[in-house]
Amino acid sequence: MHLQLRYSPASPFVRKVLVCAHETDLTDRIELIPTDVWAPDCDIGRDNPLGKVPALIGPDGTFIGSLLCCEYLDSLHKRQPLIPSAPAERWPALRVHALADGVMEAAVAHVIERFRRPRALVYDGYLERQIGKIDRTLDAIQTVMPLLGERVDIATISVACALGYLDFRLPQLDWRRDRPALASWNAAFSARPSLQATTPHL
Repeated sequence: MHLQLRYSPASPFVRKVLVCAHETDLTDRIELIPTDVWAPDCDIGRDNPLGKVPALIGPDGTFIGSLLCCEYLDSLHKRQPLIPSAPAERWPALRVHALADGVMEAAVAHVIERFRRPRALVYDGYLERQIGKIDRTLDAIQTVMPLLGERVDIATISVACALGYLDFRLPQLDWRRDRPALASWNAAFSARPSLQATTPHL
């Protein structure tokens, strides 16, 4: 089965999908299609009317949004599922995933406001609001990290991608300073080959 992934190497949402592909040994099936959604001539709207990456295109249709892309990939392998099906594991994993996704969304919103809007129009109150979301959510994530342990699933992958994006785009936040448990977990988890192979870059 041949798949195409519309992607940007800087997107934490794309990285989540790529990490899942590595963890499920599906990378050989995926053709990467570089996509600059900010380019005037970008045709991403053809595959995703929302104008966003990732978009995963295959024989079963086009899947948009990182979670749906990951869920589709999860249906194509026979390893341990990255999105658990048993309720006792599924709901805690998806709850942490939602927190990590929120960190990504706030961080991306901060970056767009800061770098895509003309400097004279940047609203500092909006930037501060996104930082507040990130700080509160990282505190919430740290409280549940002991429950995650050494698991490799949609929750841990998403947290690692969110933290990696903060290091990449918002290093001034210094998120490790007051979160030693989260920092320690991230140092170990991010050493996985799937994370090393998908380190964000411009």
